[in-house]
Amino acid sequence: MIRSLLIAGLFMATGTFSAQKLSTVSYQDGSQKLNGLVTSNAGKKLPGVLILPAWKGIDEEAKTAATELEKAGYIALIADIYGEGKLPTDNASSAKIAGFYKQNYEAYQKRISLALEQLKKSGALPEKIAVIGYCFGGTGALEAMRGNLPVVGVVSIHGGLAKDPTRANSLISTKILVEHPADDESVKPEDYAQLVSEMNKGKADWQIITYANSKHTFTNPESTNYNPVMAKRAWAHTMMFLKEILK
Repeated sequence: MIRSLLIAGLFMATGTFSAQKLSTVSYQDGSQKLNGLVTSNAGKKLPGVLILPAWKGIDEEAKTAATELEKAGYIALIADIYGEGKLPTDNASSAKIAGFYKQNYEAYQKRISLALEQLKKSGALPEKIAVIGYCFGGTGALEAMRGNLPVVGVVSIHGGLAKDPTRANSLISTKILVEHPADDESVKPEDYAQLVSEMNKGKADWQIITYANSKHTFTNPESTNYNPVMAKRAWAHTMMFLKEILK
């Protein structure tokens, strides 16, 4: 019993310590206040990774990614896309606000750009910055690609792949890794094919890795779709990609 309590106490202390590694950093989009989180190595001159969270805003998966990226020698910043006072409270409100930014992609790109500027102010080397995103954030990673934002690479993790077909394709300068769950019902085959066509027409350096027996949000331990084996592989692929392009 005593041993169990000691282990539980150690786990809780470790969790608190990890949480303490992330500090709030506030920035603005006009009158809208944005509150991101940055790792404790902010201020050092290191490669940087911007994390775009899923549709409910900054969550535990994004926080875990940030602390792991810090351990690997990156400054990580989790972007606040929605803004203070705008966080959704359930799936319906999450779908509504995420849908707004998907439709108004220029507003999404602007929020990503502002977070990138804050990441640079936090010490990230301007020529060594990448974007990774989960779910709605994975869509954002692709919008960073489409907007030719000043990043070396992007990683879309079970992100939405669709783009309005009326939007023009352009040359793509950033390297791309798409981590796609094979059984993601939210991604239509034609969206997948259109993304491949878009990247080829843009003469991009791209790669798609498909994970078997995996549904949407397969990397999130809090999701019923969590696949620990494939999640571990996906993170290893993310880290390998970041090491190649940033170090």
